[in-house]
Amino acid sequence: MKPGARGYRDPVYDLLQRVVAPFGQRALDLNPGVGWGSLPLEGRMAVERLETSRAAFRCLEASGLKARLAPPWEAEEGVFDLVVLALPAGRGTAYVQASLVAAARALRMGGRLYLAGDKNKGFERYFKEARALLGYGEVLERKGPVRVALLEKEREAPPLPPLWQSFRAPLLGEAYTFFHLPGVFSAGKVDRASVLLLEALRGEVGLGGLREKAVLDLGAGYGALTLPLVRLGARVVAVEDDLVSVLSLKKSLEANHLSARVLHSDVDEALTEEERFDIIVTNPPFHVGGAVILDVAQAFVEAAAARLKPGGGFFLVANPFLKYEPLLEERFGAFRTLLVREYKVLFALKEGGRR
Repeated sequence: MKPGARGYRDPVYDLLQRVVAPFGQRALDLNPGVGWGSLPLEGRMAVERLETSRAAFRCLEASGLKARLAPPWEAEEGVFDLVVLALPAGRGTAYVQASLVAAARALRMGGRLYLAGDKNKGFERYFKEARALLGYGEVLERKGPVRVALLEKEREAPPLPPLWQSFRAPLLGEAYTFFHLPGVFSAGKVDRASVLLLEALRGEVGLGGLREKAVLDLGAGYGALTLPLVRLGARVVAVEDDLVSVLSLKKSLEANHLSARVLHSDVDEALTEEERFDIIVTNPPFHVGGAVILDVAQAFVEAAAARLKPGGGFFLVANPFLKYEPLLEERFGAFRTLLVREYKVLFALKEGGRR
């Protein structure tokens, strides 16, 4: 298990594990996280899991659970007796709806779906949509706001909804076309925190100061930071935990005729041991399952401290109320606040040389 990985100490997965029971021969978990929800099926059915988080996938591998890195809509169709789905409500309506259709398409006729979620995060609405897709269903268990329902497939599933979307956005005086799949952070509009980080970076190093610099984008998403950094001449390596975001970033780079090295990575684990960078930027995630989690951000700060060249600079943007300052002071010895508006941009310099 790993703090920050999906399903770790999550009441939705806890209740799902208590309720789920075998049915038939083949089961599919479409949002397994660390594998907690479908664990009771192990040894009693053939269980397959599709996971998009590299961190969660590494937990599944370490536990010896069968899993594949893939989004839910890549599930094999019409072959599963049982599907388990902890609603990925934090990823937005489009991702949840695509997951529900994928579940319906994966089931054979008469197959069953265990659906788990929180009534404060849309469970009732999504349960209603699942019944419209499948047929009969009822809530089996309630604990606080958490619900687990069981549904049976009684009708043919519809085709998948359109998945790819795109939008245009200006950044540092240049226009970009971003492509994205459902479920990525800040879909449809570059988030304000990324815009402010780019402004602060420009003020600190200048637009020409990035040329031929080795830059690491930690938690790159669909590329709001990566694309403008590449266009300014930086040699960018982008690492991202979420496979759907990785696919979106690769398509966005291609559409804008730009090139960067993109890695599906749990923090920096996909990098070689010796790789070091002149500049590291991050707009770290801090919501996992609806809770504020600083474990991920702490891992990002640790990675930045280890991966910077002497004299290299680390740029981090965050909500003003999140206390990253002690982490930076502990790992770098000193830091500066470059700006504070809706978000704050913090900067730390690695000792040992001039940038």
